[in-house]
Amino acid sequence: MKAANSSVEVVKRGATAAGAKVALFDFDGTLSLFRSGWVDVMLPMMVEELQRTGSAENEAQLRTVVRDYVDRLNGKQTIYQMIELARQVELRGGHPEEPLFYKHRYLDRLHRHIRHRLDEVRASKVAPEKYLVPGSVALLQLLRDRGLRLYLASGTDQDYMRTEADLLGLTPWFDGGIYGALDDYKSFSKRMVIQGILDRAECSPAELLAFGDGYVEVQNVSEVGGFAVGVASDEPECRIVNAWKRDRLIGAGAACIVPNFLQLPELASVLFAQ
Repeated sequence: MKAANSSVEVVKRGATAAGAKVALFDFDGTLSLFRSGWVDVMLPMMVEELQRTGSAENEAQLRTVVRDYVDRLNGKQTIYQMIELARQVELRGGHPEEPLFYKHRYLDRLHRHIRHRLDEVRASKVAPEKYLVPGSVALLQLLRDRGLRLYLASGTDQDYMRTEADLLGLTPWFDGGIYGALDDYKSFSKRMVIQGILDRAECSPAELLAFGDGYVEVQNVSEVGGFAVGVASDEPECRIVNAWKRDRLIGAGAACIVPNFLQLPELASVLFAQ
């Protein structure tokens, strides 16, 4: 349910994060817009790899195949999309490279695509806010003022993510830590970060709050009994809700949906209703 002129849609009426002690954030598309448009880099690379197998499928058909599994695996570490790419190559009679090879090829292309964004922030040509989901800093301040411990966890490679978080001025907010994907992909997952928080008794499941634009973090937090905010931003402007993201995040268990954090008083009233 959404009130008139509101961008905050309540999905689970009566749900509350009033007792939250810990907040877990996804990075890309939830706070950072540095990598906006990443799918337009990943899809062509994968289609090229499948075309090399000599498949009888045309480019449009291959693009549909790729888009399906890229979207399905979005929010998990990038390596999982590359594992599926290798499987699809093999299914078509090709000889796939190692998934890690594909991942690094994709990252090289992505960094060429977004390098100018990082460079203009690094050179102070633009303010970091240009590449933040609107209202991000005010939201972080609100949560810290309420005494929450903040974590940042992403399927993006950890070294890149930490560099980008530094450039955006986000690092000091995350007193719980900043965690990202590793080449040894089995040693990290968002589920593992969540389980670590609960195992250390930093909060109970009901005291865990999450913000994410990906299926994984929303599903992981809602499954343990936390409150998940689905950030269904229509990037890069992030002014309206992306309908496809919205439906997917609701399916993952989001308690409410927002396109950005500009209506912070209203969002706070939804989150912290007693």
